[in-house]
Amino acid sequence: MNEKSHLNNLLLLIIATVCLSTSGPLGNYIDMPTPVIIWWRSILAVIILFFFCVFKGISLKVSENKDRATFFIAALLMGGHWITYFYALKVSNVAIGMISLFTFPVIIALLEPLFSKTKLDPMHIVLGLMVLVGIFILAPELNLESSQLQGVLFGVLSAVCYALRILILKGHVAKYNGVMLMFYQVLILSVLLAPTLYFMDTSNIKTQYPYVLLLAIVTTTLGHTMFVNSLKHFKASTASIIGSTQPVFGIIIAFFFLNEIPTINTYIGGSLILATVIIESIRSKNK
Repeated sequence: MNEKSHLNNLLLLIIATVCLSTSGPLGNYIDMPTPVIIWWRSILAVIILFFFCVFKGISLKVSENKDRATFFIAALLMGGHWITYFYALKVSNVAIGMISLFTFPVIIALLEPLFSKTKLDPMHIVLGLMVLVGIFILAPELNLESSQLQGVLFGVLSAVCYALRILILKGHVAKYNGVMLMFYQVLILSVLLAPTLYFMDTSNIKTQYPYVLLLAIVTTTLGHTMFVNSLKHFKASTASIIGSTQPVFGIIIAFFFLNEIPTINTYIGGSLILATVIIESIRSKNK
């Protein structure tokens, strides 16, 4: 990988990370039941991605039957990731929800050798631990009786689903276009979640649709698709550690739009997470 293409790929990965970081503030702000938000997010993304694939001439053909099962499992994991993540945001706040989700780079670094021929890189353990320390510094004091602990638990469960999805899809990004992979995942998810529209309140869509549209376009369509595409150029653990800046961006967005005030711990923990990103960015250049 030459220097110019490496920098371009790195820039696209950082843009994907900023797009993905909008999920925290939007998930916290949108006033609808979580499964309903996820259904709207999915169905809008299906429409946008379908027309994008037609416009760009991206094939939607699945070449092997076994890949259909992989896409279905990936869609289930993505649904689990989104729903538990949004519950984390709802019961706590943007900072706790996003920070607890970002245990996933550590989970990926530990699990990646089980999914591929990659050897466990000791440096990824170190960087993962640095991220974890940053997360502990960022997180407020946990009270077992408060909703904050529930937020952390939902966030960590979301992280497990997210890590497994990335690792399962890792072997398919070279064979299929990232947009096509995302299209099938949101299509499957929108079908699976459709029944929730019949027994959950959906009336708030009249006032919430601009924010749901933002979630579908910026977070889902742009963010997730660009992130999946980045796996062609970086190892899953590398992309995930760089993606760990999401809580920092999310907390900044929440500060300006939701008036959530960061604490001194937010600055210290955020700086530690950013340091791991810089280290991994330099290391990934030589891979």
